Amino acid sequence: MKLRPLHDRVIVKRIESETTTASGIVIPDNAAEKPDQGEVLAVGPGKKNDKGEVMALNVKVGDRVLFGKYSGQTVKVDGDELLVMKEDDLFAVVEK
Repeated sequence: MKLRPLHDRVIVKRIESETTTASGIVIPDNAAEKPDQGEVLAVGPGKKNDKGEVMALNVKVGDRVLFGKYSGQTVKVDGDELLVMKEDDLFAVVEK
């Protein structure tokens, strides 16, 4: 299945965090916090402004982004857990 987000929405796949601390302590899955970073898999065409013009999004496919813990709606596609959220829910793009 392929998703094509509408308007100013983006599809993000969470980037899994380390489950072992620097000192070697393993953190069980139920105690680990969900990461707040992800990779953008798809972007919508943009949002219309007051004049009816479509304004393109600031993020693009492949960007690594920061978002809040509870941002977006979780959907399962082909066994993968993805997030659908508005561009406004993103905090920043992580520069490499």
